Order: sequence, then structure tokens, then C-alpha cells
Amino acid sequence: MALDTVIIAIAAFAAVSLRTQMPFLPSADDAPDLVLPITPFIVVGWLLALAVGGSYRARHWGVGVQEYRQVLSASLLFVLALGFTSFVFAYPLSRGFVVILLAIGVPALILERLLTRRLLQRVRSRGRFCVPTLVIGDPGPVNDVVTVLRREAWLGYAPVGIITADDDQDGPPTGHPVVGSVDELLPVIDRTGARAVIFTTGSVQRGHEFNEIARKLERHDAEMIVVPAMTDISGQRLQMTPVAGLPLMHVGKPQAERSLRFTKRAFDLLVAAALVVLLSPLMLVTALLIKLGDGGPILFKQRRVGRAGETFDLFKFRSMVPDAERIRAEQLEQANESDGALFKIKRDPRITRVGRVIRRFSIDELPQLFNVLRGEMSLIGPRPALEREVALYETHVRRRLDVRPGMTGLWQVSGRSDLDWTDTVRLDLYYVDNWSMVQDLVILLRTFNAVVSSRGAY
Repeated sequence: MALDTVIIAIAAFAAVSLRTQMPFLPSADDAPDLVLPITPFIVVGWLLALAVGGSYRARHWGVGVQEYRQVLSASLLFVLALGFTSFVFAYPLSRGFVVILLAIGVPALILERLLTRRLLQRVRSRGRFCVPTLVIGDPGPVNDVVTVLRREAWLGYAPVGIITADDDQDGPPTGHPVVGSVDELLPVIDRTGARAVIFTTGSVQRGHEFNEIARKLERHDAEMIVVPAMTDISGQRLQMTPVAGLPLMHVGKPQAERSLRFTKRAFDLLVAAALVVLLSPLMLVTALLIKLGDGGPILFKQRRVGRAGETFDLFKFRSMVPDAERIRAEQLEQANESDGALFKIKRDPRITRVGRVIRRFSIDELPQLFNVLRGEMSLIGPRPALEREVALYETHVRRRLDVRPGMTGLWQVSGRSDLDWTDTVRLDLYYVDNWSMVQDLVILLRTFNAVVSSRGAY
């Protein structure tokens, strides 16, 4: 709120200054005399609109796009209120000033939230400002949730214990202490200091029990969160409709077909062409270093499986010795560190000195921009698979082939090679079923951070 106050005040005074420098607009010379007296009301009014719109509720901080939507909707509400007030009191407020104010203020408020989000996520990843959390349910779902919360610490939920109703289990899931039973929930909350309780599958037997638990938590400072049995479905596909006391959840259709429409393809062509032009000096230098390194070929071509099972030649800058495939087949198959269809070794002896550098910063992937221009790949999508990997796919995993594979994707910005096979598949299938243009833009922005940090790159 303090940052918002400063930003809105600066935007208001900047708008006044810019307004006076536009003599082609009517009454430009009078703008300061009309605006300066009401500047405090503009600042307070905008802050009130942000507060009413939910911008200061912690629930949406640090994750999702709701935080940015609230700024846009609250700013629209403020403008409507400002216009209505000016009309009622016949105050000659400059429309040019209002336009400039929004043009400066709204992007500044969104940028502020983006930067503070990055700071908050970094601090949370180090274990600070996290919410102590209990997880309740059957051992399997509980273990899945706790694993995600520990891996994605930036979400801000720190597991302090689990509660499970399964009396037949041999023991608690590895590393997750059982701290009590559902009947002992309130004493457990007091003992552990939990401020959030996550309910997974098996936490209750009947739906009405959730409301009974909510009543018990009414006087406790603990948030109640429910993980539905339907997982990997984005919020944009869900709509809640209360009917006769029953919360009916409507689930929208998967979005794979929408991702193949003209908008995404046009975006791919435009951005890929721009990146080829922008990065061409880097690609030329990389090609020269590879050639000078061992005299072998610059590019590495490999058959990959694309949309609908069609194969294509994927291009990369060569980062391994020329006979890497033969060495793998003869010497390294038993050294595979992947738990699924992938082949991964952290310290692969086949990688050259130049290769280690270009793989670290994903420079070796840049020739795939030409695969995008040829229509074989997309900028964002599932990881392009090898034919031998596809041969091992279970039926549900083949869903990955319903869209074009991508240069980057959820797997890239969520850990890359550090992910196990199950997580890689889950993220790819989530992307296929829940595609949106906004999500593509977010992934593209997050890719830059993933490349710079080099997390999971080997």
C-alpha cells in the first residue's frame, strides 16, 4: 500500500507536468490549477479502489494472474468513479490528464507487483514468510501435495506435519511426520502453529464434514484449502454454480484444438523471425566456436516425433562429440539417471567444452527457431520426444502428441532436467489440456529466468 501511494502520487504529478506540455490540447495551461488541489483525493480514491478490488488480500500474492487483473479492474472502477464525481460536482477535470494518469499509473502498478512478487518468491524459497501448513488425507495424495509444496517453496506453504485417516498404512510417508488425527485437528493446529490446512482426497467421508470443520476453524487463524480430486485442470476451465445448496463445478473442455488455431501460429512466426534476426550474431559466434573446437559438424540433427506422431529433423548446435550416439549405445545405457523414457546423465562424458557452456544457457537450442518457422515446432509446447521414447508411452501420455512440441514449456520453467519422468509428463499434459495465449506469454517470460539461472541444465 505504501508503494502504491508513492507510485500513484508520482503518476499524478507526472500527468500534470505532461499535460501542461501539450499546448495542442484545450485548456492545457489551466491543468495544474484544476488538478493539483484534488491530487490527494485522486491518490486516496485509487487506493480505496485497489482495496475494494482485493489488491491487498494476501491470498493472490506471489502466484497466478489474479493479482494483475485486480489492478486493472480496480483502476477501471476508479476512473468510472472519478468521471461520475466530476460530472456530479461539475468539476472541469481534463480528460487528457486522466488518460495520461492511467497510461503511467497502471503499468507502474503492475510492474511494482511483478518486482515485489519476484522478491517475495525468492525470500519464500529461502524459508521466510512461509505459512506453516498441515496436509490431511490419504497417504498417496498427501505425499504428492507435500512433495510439490517442498519442491515449489516459492508458493509460501511450509508443511509442518500431516494428518491421515488411513489406519492400515505401515507408517507415515517418508519425511512427513504424522502429527495427529482429524478429530484432534484444533489441538494439532495450536501445537504446530499451523495457519493453513490443506485437505486432499480421503480427508473426509461426507461432503458436509468440510463445513463442520470450517465451523471449528472459525475462531482460529488458519486458512482452509481443499485440493479437489480433479487435478491438472486450470481455473479458467472451472466455473462454480451453487444449486440447492450443492456447489456444482462445471469443467470446460480441454484446449488442445484451440492451441492449433491461427493466433498461436502467427505468434510463433512473428516472434521466431524476430529472434532469428536478433540472435544471429550469437548463433554465428557459437557456430564458429564449435567448428574451431574439434572440427566436427556445427549442427546436430535428430529425428523427433511431432504433432500427430509425424517425425521431423530437430536442429541443435552440436554440444557433444561427433560419435555421441555410438558411445551411448555401447557404454552409457546402464548409466541412465532418468526414471522413465528419457535418457539423462548429469556429468555426461560426451559433452565438449564448448558444449557445456552452450547447454548451460540453452544456446544449443537456438537452431530450433528454424523448426518453428518450418511449422514442425512451436515456441511453447511439450518437450519434443525421440521415437524410442514414444514407443514406451502409455496410452494417456500420447496426449502430448496432440499439439506441436515446443522449444520451451512448463517443463523448461519448472526444473528442466531436474524433473523426474512423472512430473515432466504431468506438466506437458497440463499444458496441452489448459492452453491459453496468456499462459504462453507467461512461460516465455519465465523461460528467460530459467535460462539465466541455468537450473536443471546439463
